[in-house]
Amino acid sequence: MIKKVSLAFQYVFLAFLSVISVFPVFWMVIAATNKSVDITRGTLKPGTYFLENMNSLLASDLQYTSAYKNSIIIAVVTTVLAMIISSAAGYAFVIYRSRSRDRIFSLILLSMMVPFSALLVPLFRLFSKFSKLGPLKVIALNTPMAIVIIGVATAFLIFFFRQNTQNFPKELVEAARMDGLGETAIFFRIFVPTNKSCYAAAIVVTFMTSWNSYLWPLIALQSPDKRTLPLVISAMGSSYTPDYGMIMAAVTLATIPTALIFFFMQKQFVAGMTGSVKG
Repeated sequence: MIKKVSLAFQYVFLAFLSVISVFPVFWMVIAATNKSVDITRGTLKPGTYFLENMNSLLASDLQYTSAYKNSIIIAVVTTVLAMIISSAAGYAFVIYRSRSRDRIFSLILLSMMVPFSALLVPLFRLFSKFSKLGPLKVIALNTPMAIVIIGVATAFLIFFFRQNTQNFPKELVEAARMDGLGETAIFFRIFVPTNKSCYAAAIVVTFMTSWNSYLWPLIALQSPDKRTLPLVISAMGSSYTPDYGMIMAAVTLATIPTALIFFFMQKQFVAGMTGSVKG
């Protein structure tokens, strides 16, 4: 009897947590179909105003479609480069381990203790000088690469790939060397294919982080046509008379890419994160 009561309590508690987790998404979608005045009244019924909200969003001077395209480009490029650079760094810290490299890795871990907000002023002063240096103009302020370069080699990703690499059988590396494969070929032809779940988890984390990035783009992107989605949505909410229906429509559309990536990769995400913890 006690076990049944305990089990019932667990189910009720989990159901309660599920409702709390799902309700914001439900309310967001419902709000996107209603007028602003209905949203302020707290309605929870689906409306018929979604197309009008979309037309208002696309017709506004916020350049939402441009911001959507900018966010996709920045998130995709950041994710691709981060998978190559961060995974190579984590791989190297394990396969080519030495005392000096361990010290460098310790410094990288220590950098995780520094809040990003404390680095904003130094980063702004550093990137503001790149516009005067020929080859570095591509990563100067007010360019997409200024946002990308910040996320391609984070301490978390390097730590994550290093932990997963510790589970990678070193015998495969030795066998590949004996077969005449070079170090680059070993990495791309052996290590990468055997760690798909690890890469899937890293892709989900990196894409979501880049997609939702707000603070650094707010400072680095100064032209309206270079803004990303978080900046545009923030501007919509800070207007004198915000149109909540239009805002919810914008937020709903902005949620789609991250939701799709997570749903398609959730199994690999769990497997990759579990492997990192075990490592």
